[in-house]
Amino acid sequence: MAENTWLVVGLGNPGPAYARNRHNVGQMVVDELAARTGSGFRKHKTPALVAEGFVSAGGPKFVLAKLNSYMNVSGGPVAALLRFYSLDPSRLIVVHDELDLPFDTVRLKQGGGHGGHNGLRDIAKAADSPEFLRVRVGIGRPPGRQDAADFVLRDFAGAERELLPNLVSDAADAVELIATSGLQAAQLKIHSPS
Repeated sequence: MAENTWLVVGLGNPGPAYARNRHNVGQMVVDELAARTGSGFRKHKTPALVAEGFVSAGGPKFVLAKLNSYMNVSGGPVAALLRFYSLDPSRLIVVHDELDLPFDTVRLKQGGGHGGHNGLRDIAKAADSPEFLRVRVGIGRPPGRQDAADFVLRDFAGAERELLPNLVSDAADAVELIATSGLQAAQLKIHSPS
């Protein structure tokens, strides 16, 4: 089963109070992917909501997950999902918000540091490897002296909300490209200015 299966985890915090926060853009992306696969999220044996499906006939299988834990303790649930589906961390794609990228930017990478992102730090520790793939969704830096922790837990601003569906769609496209064409081909397409 693991041969052409990808675990795609959209990082965020659980519950409706956080649903539209910048920090939850990863969950917005897996919601988009679930819509594309025609599958709904269900409770799972691991601490997560899971949707399984295919975006295209004969294409890779996606196991889409939204964790029931808070962002900073994402590692345990992700490690449980990897074990449950018998997947190696190299088959894990984590979709997350990225302060160090301008809003409306998507960047892809494999491995590396966590850049102060506690969710990534916890996943790397629990999975015993930082070598998972990341779809980094740019949310920009907070204005003025606003604290970063406060900024990420706020909803997107009005002008951002208009562009948000395109950003979420671009990030979902990036996940599909990684799974179907590999990281390098996906980077060439996503990172190149159109």
